[in-house]
Amino acid sequence: MGIVICIGMMAVGAILALAVNLDISGINVDLMGIILLIVGTIGLCTYISILKRRRVQPPSPGAPVTEEYNRHHLE
Repeated sequence: MGIVICIGMMAVGAILALAVNLDISGINVDLMGIILLIVGTIGLCTYISILKRRRVQPPSPGAPVTEEYNRHHLE
């Protein structure tokens, strides 16, 4: 899930749980809203943790620096 979908699920869940007063037979709208809030929050946390792992860490200052040799460069 993307970040926009997670935030959208959380927004729809909050609206259903807090602002809508519907009585639909067989469906608890408040419970659906809470479930969407929880799933959106879990998805957002998962997405952020995966995004943190994908970041490339720069080499430490003590690491040797390698220079690329350009064999086509004539001096």
